[in-house]
Amino acid sequence: MARCDQCGNDYDKAFTLQRGDEAWTFDSFECAIAKIAPRCGHCGCAIIGHGVETKGKMFCCAHCGEQAGEGGFQDRV
Repeated sequence: MARCDQCGNDYDKAFTLQRGDEAWTFDSFECAIAKIAPRCGHCGCAIIGHGVETKGKMFCCAHCGEQAGEGGFQDRV
């Protein structure tokens, strides 16, 4: 079994995620999101979709980017 890097649960169905040279073990997608999902630069929510990005800053949506003073975003409708 493997221990989750977020909650510490020892679970027989744990999985590993790798990003670049870093790797983590998780027992659920919930723990993976809590640990490694980027956070919106305006509202702080976990970005689990594509989000939007400019000048190295990430936002969950165009509205949050604009509220943070960035421009030129367009959400798909």
